[in-house]
Amino acid sequence: MAGDTDLAALSCQAMIDVPRIRPVLDKIADKWTIMILTVLCPQPARFNEIKRRLDGITHKSLADALKRLERHGLVTRAVLPTSPVGVEYTITPLGHSLRTPFEALCAWALEQEDAFAAAALAYDRAQG
Repeated sequence: MAGDTDLAALSCQAMIDVPRIRPVLDKIADKWTIMILTVLCPQPARFNEIKRRLDGITHKSLADALKRLERHGLVTRAVLPTSPVGVEYTITPLGHSLRTPFEALCAWALEQEDAFAAAALAYDRAQG
C-alpha cells in the first residue's frame, strides 16, 4: 500500500534526523517551557508575574528554565532601572515561531484528554 511506504520512508527519515532533532526538542519539550512561553507570548513579564501565573513552579525551576530559554534564543532578559532592580522577560521572534506548533499540540491535548484518561483507566484495570 502506498500509504505504508510513505509512512515507512517518513519513519526512516525521522530516525536519520534524530541526532539533529533531539537536542532541539530536549530544549522545548520539558515540563515548563510551553507554559512559560505562553505567559510571555502576549507581552513581556517580570519574574514574579511569571511565577504567579504558573501555579506550582518553584523559584529555582523558573530561574533555570528562563536561563535555558535565554541561552537558546527563545526569550530575552532586560534589567529594568527600578528600585529595587527588576528583570523583565520577553519572547523573541524565535520563541514566537513556536506558537503555531504549541497551539496545535495544546488543541490536540484537549481533544484527546478523555481518550488518555480512558486508556489509563483500562490499562490500570488490566494490570490489577
